[in-house]
Amino acid sequence: MRFAIITILAIATAVNAQSGRIRPDATPQPRRPSSAPPPVSSPTPPAPSTAGTDEIRIESTLIPIPATVTDSSGRPVTNLRLEDFELRIDGKPAMISEIRRSEAPIRLALLLDNSSSVKNALEFEKTAAVRFLRRVIRPEVDRAALYSISTVSRLEVPFTTEIGLLTRAISQLPEPAGATALFDGIIAAAKHLTEETGRRVIVLISDGDDTASDRGLEEAIRVVQISNAQVFIVKTTNYEYFRLTRSRTVNANVRQLAAERRMEELARETGGAIFSPIDDDELENAFRNLAARLSEQYVLSYYPDNETANAGQFRAISLSVRGRPDLTVNTRKGYYVPGKSESK
Repeated sequence: MRFAIITILAIATAVNAQSGRIRPDATPQPRRPSSAPPPVSSPTPPAPSTAGTDEIRIESTLIPIPATVTDSSGRPVTNLRLEDFELRIDGKPAMISEIRRSEAPIRLALLLDNSSSVKNALEFEKTAAVRFLRRVIRPEVDRAALYSISTVSRLEVPFTTEIGLLTRAISQLPEPAGATALFDGIIAAAKHLTEETGRRVIVLISDGDDTASDRGLEEAIRVVQISNAQVFIVKTTNYEYFRLTRSRTVNANVRQLAAERRMEELARETGGAIFSPIDDDELENAFRNLAARLSEQYVLSYYPDNETANAGQFRAISLSVRGRPDLTVNTRKGYYVPGKSESK
């Protein structure tokens, strides 16, 4: 009986050995003598993580392209998808990596002209600034900073989520005095914005005149584009004139016209807009329009090829909606190839 059991076990072992299957990707293991001790397994060192490297690379090369799309009646179009857009860089087709809507946090630098040229419009500026902050800034989501501009620009409140802190600082601004270093203030705000992550926006409330800056319009546009910011402008000139004359026909002088053209170019090149309200109703409409633009934006992401050798060169941006020539796309006109030190 014992012999029969042993015989059956031997036959079963042989059958298993012949019918066992080895995975195609398996590597045969050498047999070792039964007396040999089992090998001591050493932990496999983890592969070097590239997550951090990828984040740095993406952050350093990402070119955000905020865009507002309107139809022929000026109404916003908000149902577009990534594949609906066509992007060209220097006239050549380029790939859009992703698209987001306006839920992205806003980082806003608010610039108030506090020079002597806006003495009669200061209260208007303060009212406009407070209305805008309360309408646009979302508590705990968005952050804003406040600058005053006179002979020099001054950072009154660094970036904060506290709207109350900002509005109190606005109400406590001193009487307007001095010249207007407008472009220097815009440049300072743009550089400050590079320390923030989110949609970068500059809102300027001013008559648009500059009488004291060390740097000019071209440099201001360049720095704003490098910082990936948009500039929106609420001009006070027409409002002030209307208050003094009650006339809706503004007889602008040469200096005002020059300031108007400079502000229009600054807004156009950065994908922003300019508003010139006459009275309180138009002021309200201006800020409603501005808030709508920010809330209805698309934010497209473009990752250019490695252009380290071309750092500082300008690249023209053209954005349109495929097959929809009836739609108007408002966006920035270009960007500067970032260098190694420009990581945001």
